Amino acid sequence: MSFWNGKTVVVTGGAGFLGSFVVDKLRERGCREVFVPRSRDYDLTQLEAIKRLLNDARPDVVIHLAARVGGIGANRAHPAEFFYDNLMMGVQLLHESWQAGVKKFVAVGTVCAYPKFTPVPFREENFWDGYPEETNAPYGLAKKMLLVQSQAYRRQYGFNAIYLLPVNLYGPRDNFDLETSHVIPALIRKCVEAKDQGNASIEVWGTGKPTREFLFVEDAAEGILLATEQYNGEGPVNLGSGEEIGIKDLAQLIADLVGFKGSIVWDTTKPDGQPRRRLHTHKAQDYFGFKVKTSLKDGLRQTIDWYRAQRSGQL
Repeated sequence: MSFWNGKTVVVTGGAGFLGSFVVDKLRERGCREVFVPRSRDYDLTQLEAIKRLLNDARPDVVIHLAARVGGIGANRAHPAEFFYDNLMMGVQLLHESWQAGVKKFVAVGTVCAYPKFTPVPFREENFWDGYPEETNAPYGLAKKMLLVQSQAYRRQYGFNAIYLLPVNLYGPRDNFDLETSHVIPALIRKCVEAKDQGNASIEVWGTGKPTREFLFVEDAAEGILLATEQYNGEGPVNLGSGEEIGIKDLAQLIADLVGFKGSIVWDTTKPDGQPRRRLHTHKAQDYFGFKVKTSLKDGLRQTIDWYRAQRSGQL
């Protein structure tokens, strides 16, 4: 807790899905000066807005979570925007943070930056062993440059920038828009709507054969703050649960938890994305004591409950 005493912290993306939990946990830790820039006030793809943000907030710590994100469909439809916006936000914010005398910069990357055929479990040592999966490579590579920049600025300037690699996140406050959402909120929404409307089936992209690892958003937020407090190394560090599940099994689990009894139809004309994802998570535990607290089933129950409450107007 003493780490945060007297510190001003900027959390980009702090009003978003992951960021809102990071902000909550900062306040629980007693951090009184938390600055959350809103996109309407600070367009972080623009250099002048970044300079103004750092001048207004004068932070000791920057936790960079802001990103243009989405599922396979959104990445395929907007590859240029996903590349440009994420690259420009990251490269300018880190540079200007160094210029402004920020004491620590926490760059949050993405599992999408790993090579398409990384040996499972994904180890940090394999991060540069190939090209990312094509459907989200522009996004993954833009976020990957934050690691290159962090290491370069550490070596030349002694700038304390760290780089974290969270696996796919899920939980309350996620994006449930079917055009841009990731797999878990999309499946939850489809199953809830099908059950409520009495539909006999839902349609899901791909074959269901790929596997994924998921991390509950509150656990991810805790991992990011533990790393901010305790980790000062130059190497990337995975944040994950270390457990993987097939997409077909995931869809059935969500259907069961929702109470949807209909059939799941797989649209095999749509892409699967990366074949497998599971992280090696020992470094996070060794370096800053990160351990997952929420099982997938418990996390899915909380997410389904939140979505139903929001859908019924109770939130």
